[in-house]
Amino acid sequence: MDKYESAGKPYELEFSVRDYECDLQGIVNNAVYQNYYEHARHQFLLGRKIDFAKLHTEGIDLIVSRVEIDYKFSLRSGDLFKVTVSTRKVGFLRLIFEQDIFKLPENKLISHAKVTGVGLQRGRPIILDSIPGYKELL
Repeated sequence: MDKYESAGKPYELEFSVRDYECDLQGIVNNAVYQNYYEHARHQFLLGRKIDFAKLHTEGIDLIVSRVEIDYKFSLRSGDLFKVTVSTRKVGFLRLIFEQDIFKLPENKLISHAKVTGVGLQRGRPIILDSIPGYKELL
């Protein structure tokens, strides 16, 4: 499922845990959560017509400058879950992605992430308003 609800509701993307994402303890490895978060952010951006590859050819790179993740509970093989994405602007240069992972169907909070993104042009930070399509993210 992939949906975006208006009126400030977060974007949502559903997944299921695959066996190879689990460690010897039978739980999802902590590094895999970053993959889940990243895929949801990319889908969120693509849904708003923001294409990393196209921007790169235009000389603009969108990068992650900071990731903070709080782990609450663990997911296991076969679990269904959703990743949510919402955004907010901080200053002129930074975009914050607030993201959560919820186990389904009980909607139990598994993990929370705060991901800071910036745009670069020729290796230097650029004002977010100058990135094509940026306003669609807020």
